[in-house]
Amino acid sequence: MFNAVLNEHIQVVTSLQELESKINAAAELIIETMKRGGKILLMGNGGSAADAQHIAAELVVRYEKNRVALPAIALTTDSSILTATGNDFGFDQLFSRQVEALARKGDLVIGISTSGESVNIIRALKVAEEIGVDTIGLTGASGSSVAEIVTQNIAVPSSVTARIQEAHILIGHYWCQQVDTLPREQWA
Repeated sequence: MFNAVLNEHIQVVTSLQELESKINAAAELIIETMKRGGKILLMGNGGSAADAQHIAAELVVRYEKNRVALPAIALTTDSSILTATGNDFGFDQLFSRQVEALARKGDLVIGISTSGESVNIIRALKVAEEIGVDTIGLTGASGSSVAEIVTQNIAVPSSVTARIQEAHILIGHYWCQQVDTLPREQWA
């Protein structure tokens, strides 16, 4: 039974090779944002919220190398903002209100949605687009709504939520590794 899950995982992760140019283009967006002094805003629901927090932590604290702390904010962590927004405006605006308040030109917004159809992610990405902020989507194979909005979308070729999330965190770790390769003097 475990071997079946492991084989499915290996198949999905191996298929990411086909997305190498998109994954690298997204890494370059992250690096360019950081080099010019911008910040990264990340968001997701459920397990994708945990992924957003995980990636933000790797950027702020460190991944593998000691380096300058980089500005990254997971929009999933402030319970007062989240509950006030949900109560006063609705769950669909959970992240868009924060993007409106925090995103500025030169920043980057990353939306993580295994389905690619999360209304609150889509709405926030549209607000980012209106502000003129670059955006990255991390989705599953069916992520067409997010893909239509973002600067760069990486659609993991799977419909299994767990396999998509495993691939998302692998991609996030790769991005952090790429950030770690730059010399200290490159950061704004």
